[in-house]
Amino acid sequence: MKRQRDLSQPRQARRLPDLSYDAELFGQFSESIARFIGTARFLVWQTFVCIGWVVWNVVAPEEWRFDEWQFVGLTLLLSLQAAYAAPLILLAQNRQERRDRISAEQDREVAERTQADTEFLAREIASVRLALSDVVTGEELRDELSELNETLERLHLRLETITVTTHETAS
Repeated sequence: MKRQRDLSQPRQARRLPDLSYDAELFGQFSESIARFIGTARFLVWQTFVCIGWVVWNVVAPEEWRFDEWQFVGLTLLLSLQAAYAAPLILLAQNRQERRDRISAEQDREVAERTQADTEFLAREIASVRLALSDVVTGEELRDELSELNETLERLHLRLETITVTTHETAS
């Protein structure tokens, strides 16, 4: 067993060559595959391919058959498809879940802002109502003016009677 010289430091991990890829591009690719696999068109094509495979390998002459022993090739092909389809579908679902979570957070923020704006507007309307409760309405103003007019008319009549009486007593 070979000893390291310096035991105070951990060994450097052996790494595979740096594989870099565009995660967003790969995610879009996986979503497009998941969308295609989830369509009726894909199921119809897959059904026709499987039926054609089985019919060819049962009906065709023995020298033309390529999967004549219990359809091992078809089973392997479908297993390979499932082995790749499942992780791609899960990746697409995870990306959709992330988008849904971000969308829900944005919706929650908008709802909070809307609620805050609504509460502010309700307070403003309440303050306007309070301010307007002290303001005279048109009907109240008409009533007060007609009462003032009546009082002025009475004063005018009284003043006339006083002036008439003072003229009569003076004459």
